[in-house]
Amino acid sequence: MTLPVSKASSRRQIEIVDLLREKGRVAVDDLASHFGVTPQTIRRDLNDLSDAQMVVRVHGAAMVSSGVVNLAYEARKMIAQPHKKLIGEAAAKLVPDHSSVLINIGTTTEEVARALASHTGLLVITNNLHVAFELYRNSAIEVFVMGGTVRQSDGGIVGSHAVNLIGQFRVDLAIIGASAIEPDGTLLDFDIREVQASRAIIEHARKVVLVADSSKFARSAPVRVAHLSEIDIFVTDRLPSAEIAELCRTHGVQVVEAGGPLDADPDDAD
Repeated sequence: MTLPVSKASSRRQIEIVDLLREKGRVAVDDLASHFGVTPQTIRRDLNDLSDAQMVVRVHGAAMVSSGVVNLAYEARKMIAQPHKKLIGEAAAKLVPDHSSVLINIGTTTEEVARALASHTGLLVITNNLHVAFELYRNSAIEVFVMGGTVRQSDGGIVGSHAVNLIGQFRVDLAIIGASAIEPDGTLLDFDIREVQASRAIIEHARKVVLVADSSKFARSAPVRVAHLSEIDIFVTDRLPSAEIAELCRTHGVQVVEAGGPLDADPDDAD
């Protein structure tokens, strides 16, 4: 039996949200193919879900909107992955050989670690087990892993022990990520324990590098990490607006745009 349009649409929208929670980000065309409907139908669904603040529309795709609970680790890895790889490579070029680096929790900072594998003479201090895993095999890089509670969801090390250990260092560079960036330049994250570690990392580095793709400007999170004015270099795929570019200029933040694929927005084609 064919469901009335309203019921079919409602059920499809529930399934769309479930898919986004699982995958992090899904393209409009992929959703249309999955449900056997037109892209226009999916766009109407996404508009309804966006109005209900359940999803965030991004170019040619959508992702779950939540200002309280972060996405699952595997889903976060998939969001903007090509951009994160380019950001990681661009950030790694800013790290001189024979320098000390603090790296915090995040899927983008993990891409930086991956790109640092060819460096020599580095001391890398991290509260991210994935970062340590990327680098520990390199005999030319010394890796120091902070002690503390290992967060099972993503291998991040959090808690007061990690914060206290960070305080024993004064490094050349800090490389940090953030879960969301407000239009006024406020950097946000989800876990207060993680934020405490990130604050300590910022305060114990001579230079701070923020690595974050432009989708972070479409997200929200509840805990303040820092402000763009506290950042020396911002490595991203591209700045989302002239206002953010002006904010960076005002605060003397050097911007490195790594580029990456630019999805066409199907709404623009209508």
